[in-house]
Amino acid sequence: MTRRIEDFGLVGDMQTAALIGRNGAVEWACLPRFDSPAVFAHLLGTEDNGFWCISPASDATLPAGRRQYRGESLILETEWSTASGVAKVIDFMPPRDGGAPQLVRIIEGISGRVPMHSRLRMRMDYGSVVPWVTTHEGRTRAVAGPNCLWLDCAVQAYGESLTTKADFSVCEGQRVAFVLSWQPSHLEAPAILDAEEALEETEKYWARWASACTYTGPYHQAVVRSLITLKGLTYAPTGGIVAAPTTSLPEEIGGVRNWDYRYCWLRDAAITLSSLLRTGYRDEARAWSQWLVRAVAGDPENLQIMYGLAGERQLPESELPWLAGYEGSRPVRVGNGAADQVQLDVYGEVTETLHRARQAGLPAETAAHLQVRLIRYLEKHWHEPDEGIWEVRGPRRHFVHSKVMAWVAVDRTVKLLESGVVCGPLERWRILRDDIHRDVCARGYDSSRNTFTQYYGSTELDAALLLIPQMGFLPPDDPRVIGTIEAVERELMTADGFVRRYRTTGVDGLPGDEGAFLACSFWLADAWIMIGRVDEAQALFERLLELRNDLGLLGEEWDPVRKRQVGNFPQAFSHVGVLETAMRLQSALARIQVPA
Repeated sequence: MTRRIEDFGLVGDMQTAALIGRNGAVEWACLPRFDSPAVFAHLLGTEDNGFWCISPASDATLPAGRRQYRGESLILETEWSTASGVAKVIDFMPPRDGGAPQLVRIIEGISGRVPMHSRLRMRMDYGSVVPWVTTHEGRTRAVAGPNCLWLDCAVQAYGESLTTKADFSVCEGQRVAFVLSWQPSHLEAPAILDAEEALEETEKYWARWASACTYTGPYHQAVVRSLITLKGLTYAPTGGIVAAPTTSLPEEIGGVRNWDYRYCWLRDAAITLSSLLRTGYRDEARAWSQWLVRAVAGDPENLQIMYGLAGERQLPESELPWLAGYEGSRPVRVGNGAADQVQLDVYGEVTETLHRARQAGLPAETAAHLQVRLIRYLEKHWHEPDEGIWEVRGPRRHFVHSKVMAWVAVDRTVKLLESGVVCGPLERWRILRDDIHRDVCARGYDSSRNTFTQYYGSTELDAALLLIPQMGFLPPDDPRVIGTIEAVERELMTADGFVRRYRTTGVDGLPGDEGAFLACSFWLADAWIMIGRVDEAQALFERLLELRNDLGLLGEEWDPVRKRQVGNFPQAFSHVGVLETAMRLQSALARIQVPA
């Protein structure tokens, strides 16, 4: 059975996550953190690399289960209808309070009597290590090196073919719980979890969190689901936000554009926190700003584009040759070499977020001093080439978007100095702001085509140019802005109306192609709103919402040929697009008094 990326659902505890397919199989889970080695890696290999499937025993002829999230939560419910009855599998990870990470699976009988089957194949270190499995005081224990997994269940488990199995039945009203816990192997066994109590507390947690949303527009359900997804990608102990909980889900099926996204990109996290702040989540914004200060502290002049969950700087990239890759997409990579790249645009995203945080009244004195130090560095280096927002692995270039965001960084810092919060060379940076603006308009604009270009001297386009009016670099009604939007429509839009980042031939140093980048498609909708094409923007936004899977989740890209999601999943950047465009549409529709 082909497992499309969109066939998976997400459960998580704000420290790690698991992906569960329509067939009831957990095919990806890293314990104890997002960036830990996977204990289930079937998603990127075969069943021998680890999985955990709970489904009706007669599943040979069953359709995929019907599923949904329970209310506004990350509690996943999959319902199976069989000839003998109906059963439901409830999957969740309780938010941690210093204890062990736990994946809970409760099987509930809805009607009749349904024979069920659990097959648990535990594999450590991305599916390369078979653990030593024993029974200890009625609990199943799997040990390999520093890792230990404990399985607790009320039914009899047995071993067969290096797999832990259980056969049981559920009748109407009956519930059977399985709990899988991770613990360092040198520690004693974790306490046995009361699964029903954990389910109740987890449901209360998500209900409380979701109720804080201040968005009241016409797309409330989509906004809340994206907010919950983004919260699920937050590493609670530090406030860092991962770009996605997966690695190496391909941007092109069968291709080599496979990257590890289980880290904190400053760009992604900054934009995410900006959206969370605008929808009422001040605590998350405060935690992220504190994470930023810690991550950058001691060396702000060498700002990295990404860090580990706790601010780690060393993220060496390597390949896992024993994994065949998702649908043969190899290599499978862990770590990310882009951490060593120069991307000048991150200075702009970070300062813009700090600017918004200050506008919202969050304490930011330490962050303000950090911002001044960042601009002192940027002042000396903004004119240099970089790898740009898309982390090209070709030569460095003078990317226009990077220069625009350098202007944003200086502009927001000028505003900071004008506010009197901190001191700095105000007049000099006002001049610097004007110098960058003139440079971009002179060298990054193609007057013959009336469009800004991907990089200085280029005729290529880049969808990141759609952000020019959003960032205030030029007003939306400037002919150069309108010309750039129209050029992106002509040259980067796919046949089904979504937007590619850029043409991949040559600029990024990689073979193959990729799909439409979903965040860029949301940016086009935003740009249309800003130039008054609200009806078209709303239509595009609603078509983008239709690309979500049945659980409301989006990956990184859309393959316009295969008509399916591609890239790491679920993707923070895409869900931020849902939030930003929904809020812009709400304001635009209110202005023109269109009934919601």
